[in-house]
Amino acid sequence: MTAVTFAPPSPNLALNQLVDRRRAQGDSLVHLAFGEARLPVLPQLAEQLAIGASRSAYGPVAGADSVRAAVAGYFARRGLPTEADRIVVGPGSKPLLMAVQLAVPGDVLLPQPAWNTYAPQAAYAGKQVFGVPIPREYGGMPEPGALRETIRRARLTGGDPRLLVLTLPDNPTGTLAPPAAVHEICAIAQAEDLLVVSDEIYRDIVHDPQATPFLSPADVAPERTVVTTGLSKTLGIGGWRIGAARFPAGEAGELLRDSVVAAASELWSTLAGPMQQVAEYAFAEPPEIVARKRASARLHGAVARAVHRIAVGAGAVCRPPTGGFYVYPDFEPLRGRLAAHGITDSASLAASLLEDSGIVVLGGHLLGDRPHALRFKAATSLLYGDERQQQEALLADDPAGLPHIAAALSIIAEGFARLTRPPGRPSRRTPPDATPKESR
Repeated sequence: MTAVTFAPPSPNLALNQLVDRRRAQGDSLVHLAFGEARLPVLPQLAEQLAIGASRSAYGPVAGADSVRAAVAGYFARRGLPTEADRIVVGPGSKPLLMAVQLAVPGDVLLPQPAWNTYAPQAAYAGKQVFGVPIPREYGGMPEPGALRETIRRARLTGGDPRLLVLTLPDNPTGTLAPPAAVHEICAIAQAEDLLVVSDEIYRDIVHDPQATPFLSPADVAPERTVVTTGLSKTLGIGGWRIGAARFPAGEAGELLRDSVVAAASELWSTLAGPMQQVAEYAFAEPPEIVARKRASARLHGAVARAVHRIAVGAGAVCRPPTGGFYVYPDFEPLRGRLAAHGITDSASLAASLLEDSGIVVLGGHLLGDRPHALRFKAATSLLYGDERQQQEALLADDPAGLPHIAAALSIIAEGFARLTRPPGRPSRRTPPDATPKESR
C-alpha cells in the first residue's frame, strides 16, 4: 500500500482551535491569530436565511440566475460592468480560489508574505509556488522589479509561472496597493501572459475611501483578471460560507469559467439554497447593508490603527493599516534585545508572546515570509468582544476607548513591551481574569 502524506492543517484554523481548547481549560488569551470579522448578524440577514430555508433543491452549479445577477450588479456599482453569466457563487471564496488553481495550468506567483491558504492550494493543485517580495510601502502585490526577475529565473529553472495572485486590500499587512502599482503589475501580467486572480474580499473595508483610492486589476487588464469576493469579512458571516467569482468576458474567460464550474460540480455541487437567498439580498446592497459596511469599516480601521500605534510605540516598524483588520509589525529594529530573550525568528517571537503574555499571533513564517524575520500578523477584529459589545463598538465614537477593547489593548501593549524588557526585571502581567473574553 502506498503511504499517503498529509499536509498540516491551515495554521490560522489550527491556532483558532488551540485558543478554544486553552480557553476551555481556563487560560485567558488575547486572540489575534484568526482573520474573522467578529460582528453581530444583521437581523435582516437572519430573516433572509429563514426565508431561504425551503430552498432545498440543488439548483445550478454556478448559482441561480437571480443571485448571479445580484453579484453582477455589485461589481457594476464598482465600475466593473458584468453580465450574470460571468459570475459563479460558491461556499466561500476559498473553494472558488481552489477551483481556479485546478482549472489554470502552470505555476503560481505569490506576494511574499501572503494569506496562508494560497500556497497550499497551489501545492494541492500540483503547482510550484514562486514567492516575490512586496514593497516597503504596501502588501498584496509583488515589487515590480522582483516580479520580473522571479519570472525570468523560474523559467530558466524549468518553472512555468502563469498565475499571479494579488490581494486588495492585503491580508496580512492591512494595506492597499496604490493605483500606479496596479497599473505596473498589470503591464507585467500582460507582457508575460499571466492570468491575474485579484482577491478583493476586503474591498469594502477600505478605512477611508476618500483618501485611499481603489483600483482593481480588472479595471486595468479585464481580459485576464478573475476577481473573487465574499460576505464573510464585510458582514461578519464567515460561518455561512458565501463567496463569488467574476470571470473575464470573451472566449478565454468563458472557457475558464466553464472549467471552474466543472470543478465545482465535483467539489461542492452548488452553494446551499438558503445561502443563495442571503447572497442575493446582501449583494443587492439595500440601505441597511450599505450602512453596516460603512460602520464596520470605520470600526476595523479605528482598532487596527490603535494596535499599529502600540506596535510602533514598542519599537517595531509597521505599515499603517488602510484596509481590512490586520497589522503586520516588524521587530527587526529590536533584534539585539529580543535575542537576549531567545527570540531570533518569527516562530520564537510568536511563541514568546503566547507563553509569556497570553497573546496569540500568526508568525510570518506561516505566511511565506522569511523565517528569520521578526514579523507576525495580528488580526485586530477579534478584540470587539461578545455580540452586545460588538454592537456597542459599531456605534461608538471611539471604539478603541471602550473598556473591553481598551483592556485588551493594554494587555497587548504590556506584552509587546515585555518582549524587550531586560532579563530579570519584573513585569506587570495582567491577572488572567482581567483579560477580556470574546464570548461570555
